Amino acid sequence: MTKIRLHNTKTRRKEVFEPLDPQNVRMYLCGPTVYDRAHLGNARPVVVFDVLYRLLRKEFGADHVTYVRNFTDVDDKINATALARKEAGAVGTLEELIRERTEETIGWYHADMDALGALRPNFEPRATDYIGAMIAMIADLIEKGHAYAKDGHVLFRVRSYQNYGALSGRSVDDMIAGARVEVAPFKEDPMDFVLWKPSDDELPGWDSPWGRGRPGWHIECSAMSEELLWKKPLAEGHLSDEAKKFPHMFDIHAGGIDLQFPHHENEIAQSCCAHPHADGTPGEFARFWLHNEMLQVEGKKMSKSLGNFFTVRDLLDQGIPGEVIRFVFLQTHYGKPMDWTAEKAAQAETTLRKWYKLAETALDNEEPYVGVLNALTDDLNTAAAIAECWQLYHASDAPSLRASMSLLGLMSGSTPGWASLPDVDLSAYVVALADQRAKAMETKDFSAVDALKSALMAAGVEVRMSKAGVELLPGAGFDASKLPDV
Repeated sequence: MTKIRLHNTKTRRKEVFEPLDPQNVRMYLCGPTVYDRAHLGNARPVVVFDVLYRLLRKEFGADHVTYVRNFTDVDDKINATALARKEAGAVGTLEELIRERTEETIGWYHADMDALGALRPNFEPRATDYIGAMIAMIADLIEKGHAYAKDGHVLFRVRSYQNYGALSGRSVDDMIAGARVEVAPFKEDPMDFVLWKPSDDELPGWDSPWGRGRPGWHIECSAMSEELLWKKPLAEGHLSDEAKKFPHMFDIHAGGIDLQFPHHENEIAQSCCAHPHADGTPGEFARFWLHNEMLQVEGKKMSKSLGNFFTVRDLLDQGIPGEVIRFVFLQTHYGKPMDWTAEKAAQAETTLRKWYKLAETALDNEEPYVGVLNALTDDLNTAAAIAECWQLYHASDAPSLRASMSLLGLMSGSTPGWASLPDVDLSAYVVALADQRAKAMETKDFSAVDALKSALMAAGVEVRMSKAGVELLPGAGFDASKLPDV
């Protein structure tokens, strides 16, 4: 078995990944808040950690990996969206409209992530289905002195957890000085965060020991990961005796770097305090923390005010295939900021057309190329894996290319329709361009060559000129009607 090395945010170094239980490797990814369509930045962690999921399945077996990605379906933004619908005349109670909206949004999310080639996780829990588990965890934190109730709110005592800030590398006092924290009369300390908050009669709510209310954001992931990655496999007998020695721990917790603080920091604090060691010291949570960096568009932060904000569906509706979006993501290592550009998308489409044409000639029964596998086991170095795929293409190694593309999530089954190269005869243009180049070599006037080359490229033809001759291939956006007369 190949050793997988991953950069662990918790330790700030690359470490060999050894699961607590090789028979049940467990991973949790923070999912979306389902009030609207997923934007491009939301999609990056899905694609990045889908590659990790595929790699883990290959190394440990598909039946020995449990992947959980949640849906946050209780949130002020969701409430606001449903209220706007109600005020616009939509029929139904607010809770019915909220459920309708979240169901609709989850459907959109599935369709968009499916288009990007992301495998569905083993579990996709909705926060509203785990309110009871959240209430139980909150009550336990109060009993242990790590949380307190006041004015219908329950808050976590940040200073009761001695390791708070270890993930992000900041002290509590530094965080207070550098962050915008909510100062409220019900807080003992500005850094204390909400576990439970009251709901009025107009908002969704659940009965609790502290009054009718709803959970805070952070407690949701702690409760759902505990239920699905510890309690469920334990009850079903799917944990080894070795794994049982690490109560409430699982292997990997992943998400975008924007969640590192405060969300992941708060998850760690409440989970570790809820399940202390026998000596009373804070317990453990996820062994590995992985964070993908942020996404930009054409060199700038994605923002509605800049006019460069768009959803995955916007790109799909523009005719950009999901495989192309995925390929652009994978060209940059997940630990580095990535820049989405129209040029990268066009180049990715051209590349994938070439790869698909070669790969479709092979049977789907080969192993991924060792160079690709080595790149992925080295902290998910997808950029290096793509470079290895280029070598396979140039070597015309169709079986290895097909298997390697499959591991990267770029090929499942037959070649997608958009990638099929049109059957078009470009031989007349090859002759014309070769003749014009020969004349230009004598006259030193290349204007005619450049003009024909530009016209062909405008029609979506990829032009390759070398000492060996001229090669023309239909590329991204090929349009035969735009071909020039020769």
